[in-house]
Amino acid sequence: MIMKKLFAFILSLVALTTLSAQITHTAKGAVDQTANTILQEVADKWAKASFKFDVTVVNYDVNKKETFRQNANITYRTPCYIVKAGDIEIYCDGKSVYQVNMNAKEVVITPMSNSDDDLTNPASLLANYQNNYRAKYIREENGLAIIDLQPKNGHQYHKLRLFVDVKAKRLKKVEQHNYDSSRSEYGFSNYSMIKITPEAFKYTVPQDYETIDMR
Repeated sequence: MIMKKLFAFILSLVALTTLSAQITHTAKGAVDQTANTILQEVADKWAKASFKFDVTVVNYDVNKKETFRQNANITYRTPCYIVKAGDIEIYCDGKSVYQVNMNAKEVVITPMSNSDDDLTNPASLLANYQNNYRAKYIREENGLAIIDLQPKNGHQYHKLRLFVDVKAKRLKKVEQHNYDSSRSEYGFSNYSMIKITPEAFKYTVPQDYETIDMR
């Protein structure tokens, strides 16, 4: 369950941090220049730097009751990332994803997807985002721009709502609104810019760990 929730977080994270100028259409098909400009500024900042930050993932059921909460620390340098949350760690070196369960001493290795609609693949997403989503600027509240991303094709959710710190050009919160009225929220905090090399994202499986290689 924890692994599933963390991957749900990564899906939203990459969707929000690798946006490009191609996100230019509202639900009616017209150009939404305000949403485009804000998202492009966020994308530019993430493309030029490496970050560490904390994420709090909270799930609510259809009655708005909290059903899940998990804190995670993220290290990100496009297209690589490291997620650490308790006994679970996830490493992506830009080619493969290593899902590490330290408690079970198990590592599941999967290829980084080439799917145009797989939000875990920043490169493909960046090149094809306009084919899959529509962006719409909603309003600004307390220095936060609110922008909705609406999938054109089938998803378990009908929109992602982004809350962007306009001055800092950073994400503060993401809401995933599902068709069954349940909701997931991702709160971002404690950002810090770091210096890190691509080698830091490479993972070596310990000898006493079971490996499930699905590449």
